[in-house]
Amino acid sequence: MDFDVIVIGSGPGGYVAAIRAAQLGKKVAIIEKYDVLGGTCLNVGCIPSKALLDSSEHFHNATHHFAEHGIKINAPKFDLKTMIGRKNDVVSKMNNGVEFLMKKNKIKVFNGFGSFIDKNTVKVTKTDGTEEQIKGTNVIIATGSKPTILPFMNFDGKRIITSTEALNLTEVPKNLLVIGAGVIGAELGSVYARLGAKVTFIEFAGGMIPTMDGTLGKELQKVLKKQHGAEFNFNTKVTNIANTGKEIEVTAENSKGETVTFKGDYCLVSIGRKAYTDRLNLEAVGITPDKRGMIEVNDHSLETSVPGIYAIGDVIKGAMLAHKAEEEGVLVAETIVGQKPHIHYNLIPGVVYTWPEVASVGATEEELKASGKAYKKGQFPYKALGRATASGDTDGLVKVLADKETDEVLGMHIIGARAADMIAEGVTAMEFRASAEDLGRISHAHPTYMEAVKEAALAATDNRSIHS
Repeated sequence: MDFDVIVIGSGPGGYVAAIRAAQLGKKVAIIEKYDVLGGTCLNVGCIPSKALLDSSEHFHNATHHFAEHGIKINAPKFDLKTMIGRKNDVVSKMNNGVEFLMKKNKIKVFNGFGSFIDKNTVKVTKTDGTEEQIKGTNVIIATGSKPTILPFMNFDGKRIITSTEALNLTEVPKNLLVIGAGVIGAELGSVYARLGAKVTFIEFAGGMIPTMDGTLGKELQKVLKKQHGAEFNFNTKVTNIANTGKEIEVTAENSKGETVTFKGDYCLVSIGRKAYTDRLNLEAVGITPDKRGMIEVNDHSLETSVPGIYAIGDVIKGAMLAHKAEEEGVLVAETIVGQKPHIHYNLIPGVVYTWPEVASVGATEEELKASGKAYKKGQFPYKALGRATASGDTDGLVKVLADKETDEVLGMHIIGARAADMIAEGVTAMEFRASAEDLGRISHAHPTYMEAVKEAALAATDNRSIHS
């Protein structure tokens, strides 16, 4: 064989799998269809969206909050072209970083589209049409996902757009219609709301970020309405999107079964993503994806039905998260060399990078109620924190859910400043099966946002929060 491991796809799952396999002494190749490495997350997902979120948040603060800190400036103006340019620079630096890691770990990079010839042979079709075949003992499929677009949505990539196009607009929409109030819709809706767009969310479910704890969605909705005047339409099913030439018109059915119409100059479709397994020629090796493009793998090694072929990240079941894909990449690499790694899927956190941020790990309160599990709940508001009052970030709360009998932490849910970083304490506590009282007895520095975790844990322990 030419290689011990061939990885198809260079996103967070793919390149991390490649690096870990190389660390373990394997000869590794990675195939990427684009000219740059990093996949969706680095190029048109996690990293560029966070760059725009940060830029737009700076503008929002300059416009609305500098004066209260005694900072006097003329009315600030934004330059969208510069914002987009900075975002592109951030992405470029990260691209170069991944390329450096490939060289450092002696991983051979093939630019082109990878597809199976047989279980050990992968064809690389380059952009100029030439082909090359490489052989590997093991193959890892890490090709990620792409935005879901339904036929009636009439996607044109100009006015009816997905997250990919939303990262490169040349103007700020006047009226942005956002189909889907999940993570992607909330984040990109926030970017343009901060820059002056009127944002209207149209969501099939009954609330924002419907896969997370219900308290978080309700709080985020309040904040976005208060900060930006965002409008929300829940339990609403979109039936058609049309570009009339003058405007975008969205037709939908509300909870009463009535037909309703929304109009704007741009429409962002953010109804989820589907596995990108097109053109892999999986039939050549006997693998059949489901209707969403997902590949079935076993639970302990993520191996497909074909020995020696593995799949990770967005192409298999579970949350479509970069850090989930990374953990799976490490697991497969270590499995290949005979180690016995594991992943606790219940403890992979989810984050929404609005401001305030939203983060969650473990069981939601809705899940505990549905399962009949006896639980305790403790909450603590950011407005009672000295640090939050000092910084002006008083929106938000921490919720800790614990087993009613054993006090073991079952879930932690945060909306507030720095929630994305704070959730790591919940993950750590739950990995070590800590109790709410354990968290409450740990000394947390004062004044910090993290004190809200301590206080919520004390509230869950025996309703003994000190500062509320």
